[in-house]
Amino acid sequence: MHPTAIPEEATTMHHRTIRASRITRAIAIMAAGAALLSGCAATASADGGADASSAPAAELRLGYFANVTHAPALVGLEEGFFADALGDTKLRTEVFNAGPAAVEALSAGAIDAAYLGPNPAINTFVKSGGQSAVIVAGAASGGAALVVRDGIDEPADLAGTTLATPQLGNTQDVALRTWLAEEGFATDTTGGGEVQITPTENAQTLTLFQQGQLDGAWLPEPWVSRLVLEGGAHVLVDEAELWPDGDFPTTVLLVSKTFLDEHPETVRALVEGHAEAVRFLADEPEQAAADLNAKLAADTGKPLDDAVLARALDHVRFTVDPVAGAFEQVLANGVAAGTAKDGSIDGLFALGILNEVLDARGEPAVSAAGLGTERP
Repeated sequence: MHPTAIPEEATTMHHRTIRASRITRAIAIMAAGAALLSGCAATASADGGADASSAPAAELRLGYFANVTHAPALVGLEEGFFADALGDTKLRTEVFNAGPAAVEALSAGAIDAAYLGPNPAINTFVKSGGQSAVIVAGAASGGAALVVRDGIDEPADLAGTTLATPQLGNTQDVALRTWLAEEGFATDTTGGGEVQITPTENAQTLTLFQQGQLDGAWLPEPWVSRLVLEGGAHVLVDEAELWPDGDFPTTVLLVSKTFLDEHPETVRALVEGHAEAVRFLADEPEQAAADLNAKLAADTGKPLDDAVLARALDHVRFTVDPVAGAFEQVLANGVAAGTAKDGSIDGLFALGILNEVLDARGEPAVSAAGLGTERP
């Protein structure tokens, strides 16, 4: 007999019981289906793809630095690319000096996304076991160097000197410590060693260098150009010379994993605005430079001199490609420098949304180098 078949002599009560059982079973099946769909949607958004069932966020809180290496953020804000893409979602911004501070704000839930360097992005990912944040796009390559005072013409001349970086554990800090170790100098994270490294806010670094209290600094643009043109420094090491084909990640776009899971549509809008800003920097360089300087003036109280801005822009390449293939080496450098914890960075990249945006624009997809997803 079929499990649901009922003998003719069954009572009305039996019929009612069976009907109730069928209804209960149907509800259970519908609930299970809804849970499955919800789970699929969560997985898709975690992979960096859009989830049509998720509502846009009421607000997006975005961090960035007042640096030329963050030009996509600055131009995107000045031209209104983010606002146009976000629609009704309110955009709130916060300016940081370096990546570790931005990561701290993101970890505390004070911001949802940030433009920052690769080392802080790696650090938060590893420390959280991959749960804190993911990289959804690249922003800039190049634009970092070690600049020094007169009298320092080769690595050996650095013995006993004091150099600055933007913040302990930031991307330029790790680059300096890595290079010094390769040149045979011992350093430590407390400012000791044969070469003392003093993490210092960028504007203060310029002032201290001009006063003769610092011998040099490893910095991002425009601070490299400012120390050269305003402080009389010269470049001892251009970081581009240390990487194959001169291509290395300087700035990426990092998004809270929770925010991505809950609001993939908003992250898509952010990435669309970002991609448009990168395109604008390439296609409209003169207007983009004017926008960039106007935003720097608004954020810092003073625009850059034309010569400083021109020199800085000559040393940076803006790209949505995060140069993912370099990140294993970036992690190894941070571990060796004592500013990072070793761990897996598998899953660091969620490039599904970016590649969908690029597809729609007729542009080639970018690679996660086996360290995350490239499609939803």
